[in-house]
Amino acid sequence: MSKFLFEDFDEVSAKQWKQKIQYDLKGADYNETLVWQSPEGVNVKPFYHEDDFKEDFQPIPGQPESWKIAQELFIDDEKIANKIALDATNRGAEAIIFTAAEDFDPRTVFKDFPFETVSIYFKLTFLSEAFYTKLIKFFSEKTATVYYNIDLIGNLARTGNWFHNLKKDHEILDSIFVKNPSENILSVDAALYQNAGANSVQQLAYALVHANEYLNHFSVTSSAVESSLVTFHLATGPNYFFEIAKIRALRKLYATLAKEYGTNETCHIIATPSKRNKTLYDYNVNLLRSTTECMSAILGGANTVCNLPYDALYHKSNEFGERIARNQLLILKHESYFDTVSNSADGTYYIESLTDELAEKALQLFKEIEKGGGFLQQLKDGTIQKKIKESAEKEQQLFDSGELKLLGTNYHPNKNDRMKGDLELFPFVKHNPTKTLIAPIVEKRLSENTEQERLKTES
Repeated sequence: MSKFLFEDFDEVSAKQWKQKIQYDLKGADYNETLVWQSPEGVNVKPFYHEDDFKEDFQPIPGQPESWKIAQELFIDDEKIANKIALDATNRGAEAIIFTAAEDFDPRTVFKDFPFETVSIYFKLTFLSEAFYTKLIKFFSEKTATVYYNIDLIGNLARTGNWFHNLKKDHEILDSIFVKNPSENILSVDAALYQNAGANSVQQLAYALVHANEYLNHFSVTSSAVESSLVTFHLATGPNYFFEIAKIRALRKLYATLAKEYGTNETCHIIATPSKRNKTLYDYNVNLLRSTTECMSAILGGANTVCNLPYDALYHKSNEFGERIARNQLLILKHESYFDTVSNSADGTYYIESLTDELAEKALQLFKEIEKGGGFLQQLKDGTIQKKIKESAEKEQQLFDSGELKLLGTNYHPNKNDRMKGDLELFPFVKHNPTKTLIAPIVEKRLSENTEQERLKTES
């Protein structure tokens, strides 16, 4: 006969737990000793309790029942791209992210592609109505799930320029969006903000106000906004529980925003590990970093997770690096059972508390940006860039002082490690003297300065 063992124990209130902790501290101050503050201003307590919550937990809107393993692929040679895509899907990839800098023939790239089982994402660095029209027509004849991911504002933030100009870009997007209301057209690249050094609250607020620019625009120009699905691209960093909460908070925030516009309250999220904490030296540690970051993405509720190869900083795309990155996700899914439960973070006191607090702080910042003229206006006057730079500098100071540790770089470095002869790519910020409309938001890794100094001294 089974017995519910918890009935043998009396409930312990949050007040009783705190009294016990205070007693064990032997006079030390509870707040100074055990409560720490995150860069976002979140006070993290040593324990969380049911008493901390006034209401029952509400489910996260749009939480997916399953997640997909993705691999990114750059289209240079169309036949080679097709071969790599088919090999990746045969080896476990459930989604492919196709990047390209110019037109390509979809019939060649997608020859024999398993459309019914593998999702397709595009990340194009050009904007052509004729080409998107050709793509949409091609896929309309297939049983395929496609995300076109057009992000005019994301391109402006990243490069400092529109694809063409403000008017033409919006005319092209308007035409594509209105003619194809059932397609997944819109995207918000919020990974840029994380990789540039923004903290979690900033990332959420900028992602939300970024999306608001599109919803506000299309609520005026098109009724198609009522059924539109926005895809967010997020980067997950090393703060494990915060990153889980960040994704959950984004879903809550977006649902609130979308409700005001009467549009689809569910957003689609694709997540990748952050580049910011990846290192050139002792690069195998990148495997550990990306694994925990992928775990955060999965537990947070990303629809699709695309891993970052451990050697992506300094090697050109290669079969070994891509295979290892894909296998990390395959292990999480099929051997670690990360696909068994879709909402495992629900009801966990710490994560629920973080989710609510990040959402509240992000919503407050969102309102401040809107009062300041909106996201585009604050990009143009440099306010967003300034705030991200300030956050990045604070994090950089922690790294430079050794308080923020990256194993093998500023903590237990291997003095015999040599990388100069292994660089196929330039792994640092590139300074291109190009004229731009606004100051671009620049991605920069924490260890770049340290690595450049080490490379200079390599024999």
